[in-house]
Amino acid sequence: MTSLWLNDAEVPARLRLTPGLHFDTVVVGGGLTGLVTALLLAESGVEVAVVESKRIGAGTTGASTAKISLLQGIRAQQIRGRHGDRAVTDYVAANREGLQWLLHYCAEHAVAVQRVPALTYAQTESEMSAVRAEYEATRAAGLPTTLVEELDVPFPAHGAVRLEDQAQLDPMALLATLAADIESHAAPIFESTLAKGVRGGDKDELTIETEHGDLHARTIVLATGTPILDRGGFFARLTAERSYLSAFTVSEPIPHEMFISAGQPTRSLRYVPGPDGADLLLVGGNGHVVGRTNAAGRRAAELIDWTLGCFPTAEPLLSWSAQDYHPVDELPYVGPLLPRQNRILVATGYAKWGMANGVAAALAIVGHINGKPPRWSDAFASWRASELKSLPAATLANTAVGHQLSTGWLHSLGTGHGEVPAEGCGRVERHGLRPTAVCTVDGATTEVSAVCPHLYGIVRWNDAERSWDCPLHGSRFAADGTLLEGPATESLTPIAEPYPRVLPR
Repeated sequence: MTSLWLNDAEVPARLRLTPGLHFDTVVVGGGLTGLVTALLLAESGVEVAVVESKRIGAGTTGASTAKISLLQGIRAQQIRGRHGDRAVTDYVAANREGLQWLLHYCAEHAVAVQRVPALTYAQTESEMSAVRAEYEATRAAGLPTTLVEELDVPFPAHGAVRLEDQAQLDPMALLATLAADIESHAAPIFESTLAKGVRGGDKDELTIETEHGDLHARTIVLATGTPILDRGGFFARLTAERSYLSAFTVSEPIPHEMFISAGQPTRSLRYVPGPDGADLLLVGGNGHVVGRTNAAGRRAAELIDWTLGCFPTAEPLLSWSAQDYHPVDELPYVGPLLPRQNRILVATGYAKWGMANGVAAALAIVGHINGKPPRWSDAFASWRASELKSLPAATLANTAVGHQLSTGWLHSLGTGHGEVPAEGCGRVERHGLRPTAVCTVDGATTEVSAVCPHLYGIVRWNDAERSWDCPLHGSRFAADGTLLEGPATESLTPIAEPYPRVLPR
């Protein structure tokens, strides 16, 4: 499954790490937050480097819808319900600053941006209550939103809250420009370099352990979606969510606003300017907690079926998926990994709105490093007293994790050897007392340990992406066990098959 943005992106490959180097700051993660952080630091004279486990944009940024909006579905009412109007006002201020920074940067560097309205719409009459609540919450925060009673669109809609003059873009065009800009400031970017851990070093330095050797820095910024270090327990303060996207060619007119539904299942729409003048339609949604569905392929197919029902001339072009992290506290976590310890900083928890939030997080991190934090930064603090209000939500989330842990192990103990899985299929079996993940992809049957190396959850097969997904905290692995997403930093252990296989009849 290849993202539209990555399908023909012209981004040069970069060398992997040369071990033993020393920097003032190392940013781990080559998405939007990581690159903006590195650029701001490099511009201020800080000796900085970026370490990316794969390629620039290979994570969430390069798979997103790339909407840059202060109207974010029903986020305002969710934050308001947990923290009150002041928190929503600060959250909007942070996102406004992120949006303005992005628009200014894109204008200066000739990155194409489309200025369009954003709408949160009701798919049914019952969803209008959420639309009205979002209108009230955004108005209280100072946004000039309006209520719309009727929409001229080809999909079911019963009204919306609307905000003019928001933006959308091609995220890979932005990341490619940022990366080149960073390197023009003599700051290196190391790709294909997986960071595995951090330990104390000499002379007030920290040592980053990578698959290619050690790297040293006084300050480390973890901009990796979810922190790769378990210190601080952020894996337990976030819920990893997977959602699906498809791009379509469409002969009929495509609405030129950005839409997202107020209720479930989520439907997110925007247009994409085509190189030949023919716009594409981008539709996303049908999300779920990572590893907690046995019907990922059906969810992806349902999204396409819904689009074809609303746009009869639509033809699927590409389909892919993206991973995001929802904070139990509803607000992003940006700041020290551990309280009052400023040498390792994190940025995470954007709840699927990472464009403006990602830049705001970078501004907050750089402000934290140089002692000039933005006035709204307390609302994004990685450690805040207001999080006590979220203890029930955190307890509920981690109760679900415990349930997934226990049921995964129990189910793995009940299935012995079976037939070789059919093409594109996978399952977890028990070999002795060893849970084993078995799948067949491209004609090759592979067996790896079914135990996630992070906190020992039992992985599940994702038939949409042909991957092994952990239902505890969202780690994902390729069919052959290779690590795709953290918080795990190791791949699944390969298993040499000692038992005879039963071939399908």
